[in-house]
Amino acid sequence: MPQERAARVLVVDDDPELLQFLQDEFSEQGLDCSSANCGGDALVSLRQESFDLVVLDWTLPDFDGIEICRRLRSSGDTTPVLMLTAHDDVDDRVKALDLGVDDYLTKPFELKELHARVRARLRRGQFASSERAKDNLNLGDLQIDLIEHRVTRADRELSLSQREFELLAYLVKHNNEVQTRQQILEGVWGKPFVGDPNSLDVYMGYLRKKVEVKGEPHLLHTVRGVGFMARLPKA
Repeated sequence: MPQERAARVLVVDDDPELLQFLQDEFSEQGLDCSSANCGGDALVSLRQESFDLVVLDWTLPDFDGIEICRRLRSSGDTTPVLMLTAHDDVDDRVKALDLGVDDYLTKPFELKELHARVRARLRRGQFASSERAKDNLNLGDLQIDLIEHRVTRADRELSLSQREFELLAYLVKHNNEVQTRQQILEGVWGKPFVGDPNSLDVYMGYLRKKVEVKGEPHLLHTVRGVGFMARLPKA
């Protein structure tokens, strides 16, 4: 049986000591780790190679991590991004999420929390890959192509981030079943869940704006005090 390949991680930071430290730490964890000390080199690496995760510093000498993520997402690259940042303002976090950052960790951080977030994100990537290999999902006029990573509703294509796609696929896969907040967080973000549980509300808001427009029937429902569910409108 062929040996399973190590997950590939790109670490981007302009602090040479931190960059080397993180590269050594991830390598010791059995990851195939590459590094870049500026945004330009990071983008070149991402164009030339395939990675399972990018651990990205917000502040870089040429342009910031937010701009890197914006360029990735605008080019259709869905490589998961874990942002390392000293920014802890809510508006900054919302900006990062809006531009496609999958998770963030505020500096200074505990090394064990960083490792936990990396493990969780890599598990989510494995989940997404296995899901794309299965049959497509649909709920009424909503169709999810798990292979091509495309979502359409009533013949209009929806532009979703990687996290939005995974959240929608999870809810539709479990349609007509109430999913608790904890079930969703662990099913989409990874188990054990590490992060801000309010991220779920942020992404549900994003999804509703994109999935339910032009007077279309609601497919995503809040079950107060419990969680969320996807279902067709009741006749």
